[in-house]
Amino acid sequence: MLMRDHQRDVPYIATQLPGPIASKLIALDERYTSPSYTRAYPLAVAKGEGAVIEDVDGNRFLDFNAGIAVCATGHCHPRVVKAIQEQASRLIHMSGTDFYYGPQAELARRLAELAPGASSKRVFFTNSGTEAVEAAFKLARYHTKRKHMIAFYGAFHGRTMGALSLTASKVTQRAGFAPLIPQVSHVEFPNSYRYPLRSGNSGTNTFDQIENELFKRMVAPDEVAAIIVEPIQGEGGYIVPPPEFHRRLKALAERHGILLIADEIQSGMGRTGKMFAMEHWGVEPDIICLAKGLASGMPLGAIITRDETMDWPPGSHASTFGGNPVSCAAALTTINLLEEGLIANAADVGAYLIERLSELQSRHRLIGDVRGKGLMIGIELVRNRDTKEPAVVERNAIVQECFQKGLLLLGCGTSAIRFCPPLVIDHDDVDTAVDILDEVLSELPPARRAI
Repeated sequence: MLMRDHQRDVPYIATQLPGPIASKLIALDERYTSPSYTRAYPLAVAKGEGAVIEDVDGNRFLDFNAGIAVCATGHCHPRVVKAIQEQASRLIHMSGTDFYYGPQAELARRLAELAPGASSKRVFFTNSGTEAVEAAFKLARYHTKRKHMIAFYGAFHGRTMGALSLTASKVTQRAGFAPLIPQVSHVEFPNSYRYPLRSGNSGTNTFDQIENELFKRMVAPDEVAAIIVEPIQGEGGYIVPPPEFHRRLKALAERHGILLIADEIQSGMGRTGKMFAMEHWGVEPDIICLAKGLASGMPLGAIITRDETMDWPPGSHASTFGGNPVSCAAALTTINLLEEGLIANAADVGAYLIERLSELQSRHRLIGDVRGKGLMIGIELVRNRDTKEPAVVERNAIVQECFQKGLLLLGCGTSAIRFCPPLVIDHDDVDTAVDILDEVLSELPPARRAI
């Protein structure tokens, strides 16, 4: 039995995991739910508050994955809960693509005014991130009258057929679903840690692939509707591109009349220490895809575009539940909380987390790289720092052991661990999380430690 003292009694593990009640719930779930679901570890959640998750057996965990970067304002923030309750008491649903109501119109205004760049914007609402990508895909084709799309290896854009066609993260996500949407090409996303000579300071190899291979051998640039890119690759490994990459990508797109779509589903809404990650590079995308942190856990996605780009006519695209009034009310409160201090907190605490993780890197050779912005941070684990051999087995074991000690983490990429906690965490939470990770790394058997 493991217990820890903390100012909020977190972590507090009082039972063998999974506990008896959790084991029963998990058995029920696995009997009746789809086998396609992926569960990182046997966590059966009962409730959450701030950065704390409590399971059905009363064990409390420090949450550093936030429902996969969704609960930006923390679990069940009282102001978000109040906004949901008040809106639900007035109007739960009316379909915003057919009728008018205040929360949707006000949220559209707020997002349009917050989006990077001075151009006037419009917003289309969806239920999820993958639906936002689908909408962006369709709009890009409609607006440009072109068919081809360019995406990146390592990218994750969703699981519906259009979004899946753009995704190139894991074979298992695409296997068995062909044929996918045609006329999609993938190129390398620059990875300064693994390919420093190839990527240089601006992702040179990527641009060589696009302009000297793709445009000369596969598709003419005037047939390309859009390039879709994650500002920081999420599931691909929390990879931050070189400093000039996004500016060069925007210039290339403009040169050929191609739209630039920024998939900010994971990186947006304050996670990187700015409202939108693209603000770090001063780039105004033609279309922005949002979801995850937009409504603090309520299902809501959106695309934000320039006025002139969103030129499809009535009836060409719609969504019954997109822009749901309860979700919009949660999103409006989320934006207020982000602007009132959570974005600044993400920048401050994120810098501290990188500092603490870098200290760990100096003591544990298994950590080959520490990277990220704000509270979107990844560490890459390698078996050998010279060869950079991915430490896949070790990464998976570390995530499991952290869970057993009360810290919730998730993997990403081949051998990386992502840190995407609620934006409400503080320096004490960082110290607790890093201390647990340090303990787990120190307990690895010698054969599992890097050289």
